[in-house]
Amino acid sequence: MDNALGDFLRARRELVTPAEAGLLPGHGLRRVPGLRREEVAMLAGISVEYYLRLEQGRDRNPSVQVIDSLARVLQLDAEGTAYLASLARPKPRRDPARPDEDVPAGLDLLLRTLNVPALVFNKYSDVLAANRLARALSPDMVPGRNRLRVLFTDQAAHEYNADWERYTAAAVAHLRAQIGMETDDERLHALIGELSLKSDRFRRLWALHEVRSAHDVTLRLRHPRVGVLELLAEKFQVVGASGLEALLLHAKPGTRSADALALLAALDAPS
Repeated sequence: MDNALGDFLRARRELVTPAEAGLLPGHGLRRVPGLRREEVAMLAGISVEYYLRLEQGRDRNPSVQVIDSLARVLQLDAEGTAYLASLARPKPRRDPARPDEDVPAGLDLLLRTLNVPALVFNKYSDVLAANRLARALSPDMVPGRNRLRVLFTDQAAHEYNADWERYTAAAVAHLRAQIGMETDDERLHALIGELSLKSDRFRRLWALHEVRSAHDVTLRLRHPRVGVLELLAEKFQVVGASGLEALLLHAKPGTRSADALALLAALDAPS
């Protein structure tokens, strides 16, 4: 991650085809499917030498105008552009703040009284607390487990997630959006390294440098007892607890998923 800006530029230009950039077909074979460095430089209105310095990490302070031009050429959305700007304006190196691992007592009580699946996890996706219905819903919602590790390495999670391909892509893009420039976090590096070794899918997705916060997420879970459920996911930052998020899942009233969720709650109710 020492050259995060260059890695991001390289990965994103390889995803934009010449046709998408408005370039006429050239002659001869192309060694890369996406844009060449000189093509990015030309379209952004900067010199090839300067762009090469950016990719190689020899210049890490492009102007706002250059950032905007590169974002346009690389076809980044608003979130991707903001991420590119953050890479060009890195924060001073510092020891990462130690994340909270203790779920506030009041929140823990709330989880147990909710009638929808609910859990709390940290920025590493470690599940710290979950109510009974969440634990009954999915193998990645059990306290003590890491949701990313389960998602990419546990076959049961693959079978549970009806949209596993889409969900894994969203999870990795969300991870990148979350960590930003936290390049000094050894625990985070260890998790990324482990997943890269254990999962080809994670390694390919991580190399794409997609950045996407989770918005309007719908989970499609294939439950062995109640069938397929389509659940809306709502995430909340836990105020006063660094790095903790709460996740609540619910179904639209009157749908088959709502009935299935109610059935699961009844089946898992204490006798």
